[in-house]
Amino acid sequence: MRRRYGAALQPVLAASHQPQVLRTISLMEAGVARWNRLDTTLKSLATTAAAVALNCPWCLDFGYWENHRKGVDLRKLREVPNWRDSDVFTDLERKVMAYAEAMTQLPVEVTDEQVAELRARLGDAALVELTAMVAVENQRSRTNLALGLTSQGFKDRCDVPRAR
Repeated sequence: MRRRYGAALQPVLAASHQPQVLRTISLMEAGVARWNRLDTTLKSLATTAAAVALNCPWCLDFGYWENHRKGVDLRKLREVPNWRDSDVFTDLERKVMAYAEAMTQLPVEVTDEQVAELRARLGDAALVELTAMVAVENQRSRTNLALGLTSQGFKDRCDVPRAR
């Protein structure tokens, strides 16, 4: 883990206090990593929007770094907190982030219209994956918040200009 990420991940360290929980979460995350019906950028924007809505510092920090590694446009990642007012997003990206926010609210505020439009634009498989990704991010964020996990400085590694 330290070799891949450059540090021990706080959520893994926390979960390691209960090995069955750690094993279950690890298996779930390995499965999630294989989901491939939803565009990577849409998936990243949805999970980031959920983490922003919950204000999870660890999720935002690590998610920014991880999404940067996947090639997601950093301008878009930086603008997720202000997606309604930013001009860097497509109409579909805005609808995906609105859906993620609506799913994250308690009670859930997803409308039939949102589901119908996303189904028409993405298809059933990608809509199910989007919904599951937002649910997974809610589980991650809420767990990390409850355990008091904070930023580990992953985002800072992305903001260092690369040598040419």
